Amino acid sequence: MAIEIFEFKGGVHPEDKKELSKNSRIEQLDAPEIVRIPLSQHIGAPAKAVVKEGDYILVGQVVGEAGGFVSAPVHSSVSGTVRKISTFISAPFGVPSLMVEIENDGQYRSVDFVEHENYLDLEPKELLKIIQNAGIVGMGGATFPTHVKLSPPPDFKIDTFIVNGVECELYLTADYRLMLEEPEKIIEGAKIVMKILGVDSGIIAIEGNKPDCIERIGRMVENEPIEVVELPVKYPQGGEKQLIKAITNREVPSGGLPMHVGAVVQNAGTVAAIYEAVRFGKPLIERITTVSGEAIKKPKNFKVKIGTLASHLISNCEGFKKPPKKIIFGGPMTGFAQYTLDIPVTKGTSGILAFTDDIVKEYEYTACISCGSCVRACPANLVPSFMSILIEKGLFEEADNNDVLDCIECGCCSYVCPAHRPLVHMFKLGKAKAMEIRRAKQNK
Repeated sequence: MAIEIFEFKGGVHPEDKKELSKNSRIEQLDAPEIVRIPLSQHIGAPAKAVVKEGDYILVGQVVGEAGGFVSAPVHSSVSGTVRKISTFISAPFGVPSLMVEIENDGQYRSVDFVEHENYLDLEPKELLKIIQNAGIVGMGGATFPTHVKLSPPPDFKIDTFIVNGVECELYLTADYRLMLEEPEKIIEGAKIVMKILGVDSGIIAIEGNKPDCIERIGRMVENEPIEVVELPVKYPQGGEKQLIKAITNREVPSGGLPMHVGAVVQNAGTVAAIYEAVRFGKPLIERITTVSGEAIKKPKNFKVKIGTLASHLISNCEGFKKPPKKIIFGGPMTGFAQYTLDIPVTKGTSGILAFTDDIVKEYEYTACISCGSCVRACPANLVPSFMSILIEKGLFEEADNNDVLDCIECGCCSYVCPAHRPLVHMFKLGKAKAMEIRRAKQNK
């Protein structure tokens, strides 16, 4: 049955630059001699270290236990000796992070993984527990603990499950290669999620610039309770709320979650990791990461161990064509700029991008000229121009009252702003300050 597609407001059409890496098949990359595994790779409470310096540990061994329900355990991706447990300044999200540094012995000795051949015979609670223990989080970049997302309160009836195969961020092709090379993992992972949620059918959403994925997966699900849906090419088509709007015409309310409109969305990489955890007992210890950008000699897609430093991936792309002007973890619209290559790949590292100085444009930003471009481009129905002025003036409570917390940080407003205002940076600050104010009121 054909699904009617609806259009979400706003969005932009930048050049996607995926041709740099889209034809690079996934390469398995061994870890270097040293890996650094952050204990905070997810939204929520950081994991707590359960190993100490000098311990010998195995692949798949827990090195950090979950710090609460909204948290996730962290596992070793290599076998070897713990050299150090300390706070490193060089962390993916720009803030100091506690990491477990392991000297890799290259043997990859592993804990015993518990396999389930008849995994769809397991009860939903059993499936959820496996996912929780495997430390799976959203791998599209949001890193929300997956077991929490798949545990909506009983009074929220979920009737729509969507696999997000859109991958609308520029340059990134990790999910594209996964859909082409390992589609069965996505399909089986989707069936596991459908059983957990109690929904009878699922949707795999793919943007129209990936016709080979649409055709390949479409053939594979002809006899499955899953439908492949082709979506128009528009950024941020893969945003969770925008995806729900496009497929169901339901709008997630301000301050609400997808479950408030009966929907759950999971990234394609996440459902593949769910399958590997449930079928083979494999925790989330590696992921597919795109290394691309005009400064990279040979852009590639790697299956890489968590904790591998960016420098190791780039050296396996034959290094730089010339010194990069900017390094970004993630995509150019939503990622984090880095000042060093001594940054480890985490569960949410979808890409590592390096740009030359002719690609990176530097501007002096000016006052807002009230042109309205950002308002037209905003897919979250906000007024970015006004919110940015409030934040510049330090009026963070007023920014909260004007829905700054609904900002999805997609970067559309900054992309179209003729005054070159750093709007997303302002909104990150405004959201953090608004949450501080809310917590202070709650604690009074």
